[in-house]
Amino acid sequence: MAHDLMTRASASVRPPAAPRRRRSGAWAAWAFLAPIVVYLVAFYAYPLYRNLDLSLRHYTVRSFVRGDAPFSGLDNYRTVFADPTFGPALLHTVAFTFVSIAFQFVLGLALAVFFTQHFRLSSTLRALFLVPWLLPLIVSASTWSWMLNSDSGIVNWTLGLVGADPVNWLTSPDWALTSVIIANIWIGIPFNLVVLYSGLQAIPQELYEAAALDGASAWQRFRRVTFPLLRPVSAITLLLGLVYTLKVFDIIWIMTRGGPTDASTTFATWSYRLSFGNLLPEFGPGAAVGNLLIVMALFFGLLYIRFQKRLNP
Repeated sequence: MAHDLMTRASASVRPPAAPRRRRSGAWAAWAFLAPIVVYLVAFYAYPLYRNLDLSLRHYTVRSFVRGDAPFSGLDNYRTVFADPTFGPALLHTVAFTFVSIAFQFVLGLALAVFFTQHFRLSSTLRALFLVPWLLPLIVSASTWSWMLNSDSGIVNWTLGLVGADPVNWLTSPDWALTSVIIANIWIGIPFNLVVLYSGLQAIPQELYEAAALDGASAWQRFRRVTFPLLRPVSAITLLLGLVYTLKVFDIIWIMTRGGPTDASTTFATWSYRLSFGNLLPEFGPGAAVGNLLIVMALFFGLLYIRFQKRLNP
């Protein structure tokens, strides 16, 4: 009897196991979360902070090395807004971004719908369409530079075969921006093709069969069935394409270096040229232009979130 009472008493004072398990589970969760937190802080948060700090100080090469640049507030932003390059660079950035993603999306969607027919050699052709996406950008840009060369490019050679005059694709202010847009469209089509094709595979075939039985034409099936059900995938495809295209630098820099006479300068190339393209770099204004790009990408990201909330209330 006494032994049973002592056993019950010891059991009553024994700490419960549930809180201990919860604490160990919390520590395990933090252990799994720690690597991604360290990664985000090291490669995202700190660089963003440093770029913001650069844009708010008057940096020279000497003060950049010594780390004693004086605080200048918004002077670098005022310098950027007052620069005559700002207006054309903004216009070129908007035109380059929206024209590129519009053609990439439309052509990628058309090819995705085409490849859903599962005809002979469709898998092989799909794999070939991925080549522009798999090539290093420096190779793609160099190839387009050669193809659009005014004297020895294959494009002007082809125009000569049909009796057309050669075009100064990369050296004419009227054609430079168009040339880099064409190259960027070619590079971005495979991404749209892959993502949209995956989205099309998730649409049940029964819906198409039911629409066909109701007498819907191919265009009506696409407009009433395919496009509405593909809307979430289309939204994320356009957002990712927008964010990527806003910061495109290497294609433009390799093909035209933003020229001639700033005819193809965008915020990305302008930021690089200010920071690293001169003998006397202007780190502050260059960082300010980079921050404007970040604000533009953030703005469209917030628009996407709002669109998703309306789509899925």
